[in-house]
Amino acid sequence: MLTLYPDIKPYAKHRLAVEAPHELYIEESGNPDGIPVLFVHGGPGGGCEDYHRRFFDAERFRIILMDQRGAGRSTPLAELAGNSTDKLVQDMETIRRFLGVDRWLLFGGSWGSTLSLVYAQTHTERVLGLVLRGIFLCRPQDISWFYQEGASRVFPDYWQDYKAQIPESEQSDMVSAYYRRLTSSNELEQIQAAKAWSIWEGRCATLHPNPAVVEHFGHPHVAIALARIECHYFMNSAFLEEDQIVRNAHKLRDIPGVIVHGRYDMVCPLDNALALARAWPQADLRIIREAGHSASEPAIVDALIRGVDEVVAKVEKNAG
Repeated sequence: MLTLYPDIKPYAKHRLAVEAPHELYIEESGNPDGIPVLFVHGGPGGGCEDYHRRFFDAERFRIILMDQRGAGRSTPLAELAGNSTDKLVQDMETIRRFLGVDRWLLFGGSWGSTLSLVYAQTHTERVLGLVLRGIFLCRPQDISWFYQEGASRVFPDYWQDYKAQIPESEQSDMVSAYYRRLTSSNELEQIQAAKAWSIWEGRCATLHPNPAVVEHFGHPHVAIALARIECHYFMNSAFLEEDQIVRNAHKLRDIPGVIVHGRYDMVCPLDNALALARAWPQADLRIIREAGHSASEPAIVDALIRGVDEVVAKVEKNAG
């Protein structure tokens, strides 16, 4: 089984002002002359972590990490104004031009798969290939599954802690109830709601309990950005038209792709990946039996690293 590559440090860090008040954090590591690959993080609002560089061979790839608007090291933290899917796609294009990249490989999981797919359908000519994990189509049923009813029946013990923040009179619409608290002027109420929202996701993300993942999700800096931005997007149907990603999947037919999805993914159930694979038959779907949702699970790591190699091989073959 393949494991993450050795730890590396960035050779360049950038701060890029986009639409006010947003300023993006960007870093580059690996080989400056290598194949450009953009790591597209999840959430929305999740931010990048140091281990994300390690999915790629530093000798072969120019590894680009960006924190999306309001996430990670981008500022202002957890900012909702001007934060929408089309703006994030614009930011990706701004970064591509800023770094002098012609075409790049996109590597994204969960919301990162959503954003990568929307970008690829918008700027097809700029995408070498797609390596995607934990597909999230952001359909109403996908949001309802995790935040209203579905995962709650698999993890009823964890659900009790998530539900406890909301009075019974408001529990028929948990996303709206959380949104009111996450946008409250009461900072204590905000952080309490954010931690409950984020920890619920962290607890459900792995096949086997992983305290380190839960601790990361519960960190106040991570939780406030993740919860506020996710809830903002879900209140707005992720700023997507109905079934937009599947309807536009024909635009991906000439892009090599690998889809990696854990069979026991309770955050983004497998039917997301199957719907995408049916609409995009040129992509290779890998259903990972021993995995849930998290990118850090060993079987997912193995499949993603293999997926990168396979997509690059197809790109090189197509290039002649």
